[in-house]
Amino acid sequence: MSVPKDRCRLVLIVPDIADIDEQAKVLADALRGGDVASVIIPQYALDDGTFQKHAEKLVPLVQETGAAAMIAGDSRVAGRAKADGLHITGNLAEFTEAVEKHAPKLIVGGGNAADRHHALEIGELRPDYIFFGKLEGDIKPVAHPKNVALAEWWASMIAIPCIVMGGTDPKSTLEVALSGAEFVALRMAVFADPAAATSIVAEVNALLDEKAPRFED
Repeated sequence: MSVPKDRCRLVLIVPDIADIDEQAKVLADALRGGDVASVIIPQYALDDGTFQKHAEKLVPLVQETGAAAMIAGDSRVAGRAKADGLHITGNLAEFTEAVEKHAPKLIVGGGNAADRHHALEIGELRPDYIFFGKLEGDIKPVAHPKNVALAEWWASMIAIPCIVMGGTDPKSTLEVALSGAEFVALRMAVFADPAAATSIVAEVNALLDEKAPRFED
């Protein structure tokens, strides 16, 4: 993850759009809205070859803005597309293998930690970040309360940064920021109305600038 500001920063999760040109345009529009720390690119239902083509188109778009481009799950795609990192959604064994094989050459982080015990198991691997929630977990306007609570506990005692999956309402970012999380991830909150993606990213950054707590050095 790129160097943080002194408050919670935005992470974007690329939406599930099969048309590669449309997906790239929507993402580029969002990135024009302001500060984005990183972008996670999931495979969704794409076959491996098509996912590779999407990644090779999207990764440079992300990197041109200074954000980190993260490929979800596939280290081969990440390597070929020259992505910055690998987002792991699998089990602890997969996470362990990814850290051992690819860190520190690639940023390696992820989650699926549903409770404190599993979060601490992931923490012992010393990933670059831990993710609370699922990449497609934005099914309500607010962030899942359990994930916010985990982030509050984690941020209060562990130095490894955390990302929390936000809700479908852009204002859910503030609730996440108040937990002490370093990053908040948005997907449908930004991309449900592609024409508004630029302005929503700008609004989220303005909200976080104004109301998010500041981190101590």
